[in-house]
Amino acid sequence: MYNIKTNELGNITVEKEVVETLAGLAAMDCYGLVGMVAQDIQSGLSSILGIESIRKGVSVRSSEDGLIVDVYVIVGYGVKIKEVAYNVMQKVTYFLNNNAGLNVANVNVNVKGVRVLGEK
Repeated sequence: MYNIKTNELGNITVEKEVVETLAGLAAMDCYGLVGMVAQDIQSGLSSILGIESIRKGVSVRSSEDGLIVDVYVIVGYGVKIKEVAYNVMQKVTYFLNNNAGLNVANVNVNVKGVRVLGEK
């Protein structure tokens, strides 16, 4: 659980799974991303995660400076990977900072594959 706010009325906490889901949804909103894959992928490239299990493609942990978020993605063929990754970093950081009130120290984008857009 991550503590967002404490005041005289009480505490606001958010479960790790909620933060992972929010980060995954923010990442999926970026141009050039085909999808997300499970972080513990063992044998080759598995299927892209559906929206109901999007948090499996995200890992969140705490540090002294804030949250460290790792996202595991597949990008579209022909896009600039560096730009897509940078957009994911910015979008996830902005979303978690402004919408969830969480301090984000780092967002690490792990590109696990490239697919032709529209390919399944």
